Amino acid sequence: MSDGITSGAGNDASEKEFSRFLVFRLLMGERSPSSLGIISQRSLFCLFMVASVMFILSWFFVLRSAGRPQFIDHSLLPSNKLFAALDDGDSGRYDLDPAVENGTVPVDDNVEEAIHLPPQKKLDMKCITNNDRILKVFMYDLPVEFHFELLGWKPQGDSVWPDIRTRIPEYPGGLNLQHSIEYWLTLDLLSSDFASSLNGRSAVRVRNSSEADIIFVPFFSSLSYNRYSKRNPHQKVSKNKELQEKLVEYLTSQEEWNKAGGRDHVILAHHPNSMLDARMKLWPAMFILADFGRYPPNVANVEKDVIAPYKHLIKSFVNDKSDFDSRPTLLYFQGAIYRKDGGLARQELFYLLKDEKDVHFSFGSVLNDGINKASKGMHTSKFCLNIAGDTPSSNRLFDAIASHCVPVIISDEIELPFEDVLDYSEFCIFVRTADAIKEKFLINLIRSIGKEEWTRMWRKLKEVERFYEYQYPSREGDAVQMIWQAISRKVPNFRMKIHRSSRFGRNSEKQVKPKMSIPNNFW
Repeated sequence: MSDGITSGAGNDASEKEFSRFLVFRLLMGERSPSSLGIISQRSLFCLFMVASVMFILSWFFVLRSAGRPQFIDHSLLPSNKLFAALDDGDSGRYDLDPAVENGTVPVDDNVEEAIHLPPQKKLDMKCITNNDRILKVFMYDLPVEFHFELLGWKPQGDSVWPDIRTRIPEYPGGLNLQHSIEYWLTLDLLSSDFASSLNGRSAVRVRNSSEADIIFVPFFSSLSYNRYSKRNPHQKVSKNKELQEKLVEYLTSQEEWNKAGGRDHVILAHHPNSMLDARMKLWPAMFILADFGRYPPNVANVEKDVIAPYKHLIKSFVNDKSDFDSRPTLLYFQGAIYRKDGGLARQELFYLLKDEKDVHFSFGSVLNDGINKASKGMHTSKFCLNIAGDTPSSNRLFDAIASHCVPVIISDEIELPFEDVLDYSEFCIFVRTADAIKEKFLINLIRSIGKEEWTRMWRKLKEVERFYEYQYPSREGDAVQMIWQAISRKVPNFRMKIHRSSRFGRNSEKQVKPKMSIPNNFW
């Protein structure tokens, strides 16, 4: 038997069989010194080899997990130039070190210790503004009462549109301008009829709705609200409400609306109070809004709708040669202080900041040359406060961008235009409301941001300001073209919904017209 064991390396018995045999002999009480010596040597060798292999493999996996994975084909991943990565919601928001919150860190010193700054990135302007495919837009020839007649324009002949090559009806100034989005988009579509080139354009008007990507509804809803929302004594309903009722009746009777249930329609309701009566009936359409502050999520949401910038009211800072040292005001705010709903933070911040050195925090309006005063104030300030008011957004953010005054955004529910392609943390500071109203928190935060970091954000503001400019004629990369591109990015989503809803359409002898009720889980 001992000869069999010593010569076992040359026979066909497996190591597993050998191990079982060894255990059996040990259990049976075999104590042969020669066989035990051979067994011990062979067992130790096997254990050593197994341990060595396990040790090498364990270090291999540890080192591989610590490094960057090389087995992922990164060409298959979405481009980070076009789509912002989803995170935990804290991107771009600044967190104070406890020492800063207590006011113990010297201002402008040890900035990196005082504040956790986001990594510096370079905006790819060509990637942001590039539009490989022009959006094809069918625009309803709505009666003039829905659009340019609200500006006092009267049609000549059969056309419902002004000849903008000879004269462009003027839009009223003052606060009306901040929600004038419908005016600029309509002008851009009209001008595409006689454009000599499509260079720089993101949308073009088509006359056949079957060729269109979207259906555009040219109702100047914000102007209608601003001018005609109050009912005259002889009226049963206001003109604004009457126009909304007519619009609903008109749209729901159109073949284009019923074909897709309105999902491919674009309706502008930039003023938070515009379309108050019609929005609940036209909910399948894509709305162009300032924010979602007064909308239930099943009527308007970030998945189907587009947030558009306000038109800034103050003067653009042309040829800005200022720097950190030449802007004497540290922090600037001028506007309505006492607001309801989400704007209560304005009142709290007023009492916290009104006596701080180098801080301007006061009541202001467009009256008494208020716009020119605000322009001068923002142009000479390092940081400008954008605090939630009655709604999460205001034109103050876009006034700050046009002034190259670094915006400090205190509005937890704010939605920002073009945020799927723009990283606002590169040129804005976000502060949670609960933190901002703590004693000394905000002022210590602002004072902890030094010259180098402010200058970097100031330069970014000068790069992105053109994305928020409304103008006619529109130019490549301005607010009008950016809105068309934002709409274009929504098209695949609603197209998929339309196609999915029509899967079994041919099986029905009669198509059922969509009911105008809002399912909670539709979007």
